[in-house]
Amino acid sequence: MSPRRNQRRVNGGRACTPQDCGSLRHLRQAPWQRDSDEHHCNGMARFLEGRRVASAIKQCHRDAPHQGNGANAALSGAGAHGRLATRTSHGQGRARAPRDITYYMAGGSRIVMTVTVVVGGFFGDEGKGKIISYLARADKPDIVVRGGAGPNAGHTIRSGERTYKVRMLPSGFLNPKARVMIGPGVVVNPEVLRREIDEFGVQGRAFVDRNCGIIEQSHMDADTRGDLKQKIGSTGSGTGPANSDRAMRVLKLARDVTEMNSIAVDVPGEIDGVVRAGGNVLVEGTQGTFLSLWHGTYPYVTSKDVTASAICADVGIGPTIVDHVIVVVKAFVTRVGTGPLDNELPEEETARRGWSEKGTVTGRTRRAAEFDHILCRRAVMLNGGTHLALTKLDVVFPECAKMTSYEKLSQRAREFIEDIQERIGIPVSIIGTGAEDTAVIDRRGSI
Repeated sequence: MSPRRNQRRVNGGRACTPQDCGSLRHLRQAPWQRDSDEHHCNGMARFLEGRRVASAIKQCHRDAPHQGNGANAALSGAGAHGRLATRTSHGQGRARAPRDITYYMAGGSRIVMTVTVVVGGFFGDEGKGKIISYLARADKPDIVVRGGAGPNAGHTIRSGERTYKVRMLPSGFLNPKARVMIGPGVVVNPEVLRREIDEFGVQGRAFVDRNCGIIEQSHMDADTRGDLKQKIGSTGSGTGPANSDRAMRVLKLARDVTEMNSIAVDVPGEIDGVVRAGGNVLVEGTQGTFLSLWHGTYPYVTSKDVTASAICADVGIGPTIVDHVIVVVKAFVTRVGTGPLDNELPEEETARRGWSEKGTVTGRTRRAAEFDHILCRRAVMLNGGTHLALTKLDVVFPECAKMTSYEKLSQRAREFIEDIQERIGIPVSIIGTGAEDTAVIDRRGSI
């Protein structure tokens, strides 16, 4: 089909192709069906019904950002729904994705919708749990959903006087109004999951997808011997062998396990319902970019890809509905277990600097190196990062401990952050200044 036949004439002659039209009709048609001259962008609002408004406006806003108030123009024939106007937190001409999209229905009702993906930028242990916990409270998502490999990844959260170590539940469970879910791409240890649900009091709002893989004792046994343990330094959680069985199509799924029935749902469907209703979704990645099976330091990697695109696939969302990708990095680099680490510091020097840490799952000592700009830049490239979250600034710059204002940071700390921004090319929007999930500087609304 020629491009000419695929064009629509609207607004006094402006050409519109299926690529710059956000109507649900176009989105759902195959390319060879998009040649009816009866369809016009300025009439697309006829197809927006109920909860479908949110995703259509988001699509229209993304597809024609150069047209300023393009979504409003395209929806000028909104009919009974009234005229809709969009506003974003960034001005025109910004190449970076907007922080969120706000639109107003007739009568002034306001809806803001965001889908945010959070991933690790180094080798895991970057402080994703703290950042997720903070965002779950600050952004008030309707759903916090976890992707990634399985219980081989642990997140540590300190809130108030209590420290939480989680291996299965999403780290946003401290928001009591959020539903916490595990996507179909994750393998689950039912015993670990049940224990965390009970311990953290999230009964009734914790769910897994029906297609989550199930880790059994045989997988954990296989994970504690041979090359996986000796050469790769596997965690022994059974995650790798379970993912291997899944690739061979022999792994048991959650839908096959009776005791999982009460918490097994269609996670992609639940997410889609929230997005179409204009709600917020927070997507939690695990491990780190350079533990990815495809992009990491092979063979010293986890059993699947864990970059942002894979995390989206794990939970069942497509890339076009993602607003932000936050890449979490630490003010220094750490790695647990075997595998290369450029410019690794001697253990004594790591201890002298106060950078000594232990892994959440295994308790093994983490090796350390200074902040790696080259590694960070590649992580942003691989994940399509729109923001950086920088954690443990207080460990490198102790004078900044528990600060919640950027202006109050020391000059050398601000220079460190600004140097990262200049070299990497995206803003350091969230800064961790202490172990607690409240020790955060959030600059998303000001840069």
